Amino acid sequence: MVERIPMSVTGSKLLREELERLERVERHEIIKAIETARAHGDLSENAEYHAAKERQGMVEGRILSLKDKLSRAEIIDCSTVRTDRVVFGTIITLFDVLTETEVTYQILGPEEVDVKKGTISFLSPLGKALLGKEEDDEVVVKTPGGLREYEVISITVSSTP
Repeated sequence: MVERIPMSVTGSKLLREELERLERVERHEIIKAIETARAHGDLSENAEYHAAKERQGMVEGRILSLKDKLSRAEIIDCSTVRTDRVVFGTIITLFDVLTETEVTYQILGPEEVDVKKGTISFLSPLGKALLGKEEDDEVVVKTPGGLREYEVISITVSSTP
């Protein structure tokens, strides 16, 4: 059985856009760079050629990875998920007991993580600890920096899918 990857509508769109850019733009630029480097002669000592070939391998690997993830994606409209408990796609406001501050995160998939933008993975220690919690629940989570304690203040949804 194929393991499904939960992903927001927005996350899926961003991955498809990246895949299209890599296939339609990056590949062609790399081919041109390889052709130009070949024109310089001896390939064994040609740094431009080796750099272009290395870049080609990285781009092709990312293309394969994106195709795999998109083929296994389970697209979830985050604007319609339930809010009685923390689930994939919900936005959670927490009270951090240690710092006595509020923090807000949206629970998304690993490909959509950007802590600076307030998104964390459901697979992260905090994400795992939050899943299934309700408002006013306390959460203690083991992080690389030690134990952290939070209180769930609110659970909402995004206005965008």
